[in-house]
Amino acid sequence: MIVQIPCNVARHLEVLANQEPHRMAVVFPQSRDEDNRVSYTHLTFQQLHEDSNRLASGFESIGIRRGTRTVLMVQPSLDFFATTFALFKVGAVLVLIDPGMGIRNLGRCLAQAKPEAFIGVPKAHLARKLFGWSRTTIRTTVCTRKQRWLAEHNLDCLRRKSSGDYKCALTHPNDLAAILFTSGSTGPAKGAIYTHHIFEKQVEILQKMYGISHGEVDLATFPLFALFGPALGMTAIIPDMNPTRPANVDPKKIVEAIENFGVTNLFGSPALLNRLARYDQLQSESLRSLKRVTSAGAPVPIKVIERLQSKLPEKAYIHTPYGATESLPVATVCSRTLLKETRQYSERGCGTCIGQPVSDMDVKIIAISDAAISNWQDGLSLPVSRIGEIVVHGPVVTQAYYAHEEANKLSKILDPQTGRNRHRMGDLGYLDSEGRLWFCGRKSHRVETERGTLFSIPTEAIFNSHPMVFRSALVGVTFDGKKYPILCIELEKDYTTHGPDIVGELFHLAKQQPHTRAIQAILIHPKFPVDIRHNAKIFREKLALWATQRLQRRKFHPQPLTEDVALPPTFDELRSRETPA
Repeated sequence: MIVQIPCNVARHLEVLANQEPHRMAVVFPQSRDEDNRVSYTHLTFQQLHEDSNRLASGFESIGIRRGTRTVLMVQPSLDFFATTFALFKVGAVLVLIDPGMGIRNLGRCLAQAKPEAFIGVPKAHLARKLFGWSRTTIRTTVCTRKQRWLAEHNLDCLRRKSSGDYKCALTHPNDLAAILFTSGSTGPAKGAIYTHHIFEKQVEILQKMYGISHGEVDLATFPLFALFGPALGMTAIIPDMNPTRPANVDPKKIVEAIENFGVTNLFGSPALLNRLARYDQLQSESLRSLKRVTSAGAPVPIKVIERLQSKLPEKAYIHTPYGATESLPVATVCSRTLLKETRQYSERGCGTCIGQPVSDMDVKIIAISDAAISNWQDGLSLPVSRIGEIVVHGPVVTQAYYAHEEANKLSKILDPQTGRNRHRMGDLGYLDSEGRLWFCGRKSHRVETERGTLFSIPTEAIFNSHPMVFRSALVGVTFDGKKYPILCIELEKDYTTHGPDIVGELFHLAKQQPHTRAIQAILIHPKFPVDIRHNAKIFREKLALWATQRLQRRKFHPQPLTEDVALPPTFDELRSRETPA
């Protein structure tokens, strides 16, 4: 008989409440006075533990119990932390969906998850009623405020009915803990199944990987990652910002929070880091407390890393962990490596270095294919420096999507030796001779022509190095049944107008590299369509449609591709050319 040891990430909160009861766990900007000074409210670790206990007891009394699939739509706040830890304590299954994906996609995700309970702010309940979200499966509704016409219960009433005593559910490592939906930026959103073991391993890996110690202060700019703060023993500072619009954040308020609390750890999306790096009034003295900056969700442009790194304290670096909702973290790299070692190779088309795989993670590269692979075989692995699809295996790899068998077939590969699934990341890349992973773009973003394939990141890097280019996007446009590579360009804000020379200069760059010579047209776009959350994941399908219409109006006729498309160079290939025999 196998005995399973109880496993629940909420146990970290109980330990901290006993060891450091009076240290602040969560701090929230409540209001501003007439002089625009911010006033805060907070919960200590003991208060957060007791409040989540009261809510856990209240949830259980109304039918939210172990295994209950529960949608949580609460903005970052004291209630968000207390409610989330309460749901972990009862052993409910959190259903978390990015509200930035839009009403229609939200409805699809909820229909897939079939939730039994719904906890949310008044606006979320209003939308639930208006759009009929999961009306046949939801049995229990809880509002953050007293709004009887929107929900049966509210958090304050549940608190008053309950005591602060509650024993955490004895959940086991393989018990379902959450269904976290992907962003849906590169295909339909899917719910990744998280077990309690995965959450525990993520806390363990993050703590070890970045040397996070108890007593640190975290600026929690992204709701899901904010939960790791208290679990890692950090005080979580909630900034004065809209978490669904990081590209519009006021950098002055971010700096204000860092200075007010001596923030040591900042996690921000690429869009937020870009705003902070471009803040003219930002002085390194304002960031002197920072030990590290981390960013995930999308690649961080090297220009952003360079700008922000120049303003950080000498011993603080920017870390960019690589992963996805289905597996995080997979690898990590810091700005020191990117700026001093790999940048020159990335700018020449080698892809983006995303670092060494983290402890206990096994990373393989397989041949590019859109077909399902049922069983893993060692012969599937490609050798060093061969570009293919990234496949991962390890303790933080989710084993399935919830109620989505087709996605499971295409994304999971059963490993007969371990009995666990390997996950196909849907990303392309390669491993170099030093064991580092390089990213070459999404598999769905590759452009396959009759003479070969172009990969997004190695192609776009050639043009992103131009000082007038903010970002670029490779798309495929079909003419007469054949696909041709087209490049779309978004200029830096300083260049609101451009002369005819910019396109000529970019074409000159294209012709200098074998892997970009097949580019047929270069189009200047006013502002790329991107995801709301990260402001970095480009909606290339929309760009491809725009490019098609633009070229048709110009009566554009592509030139036949007369030579094979060259593969982009790899790190080892370029380095070997530079090393004397």
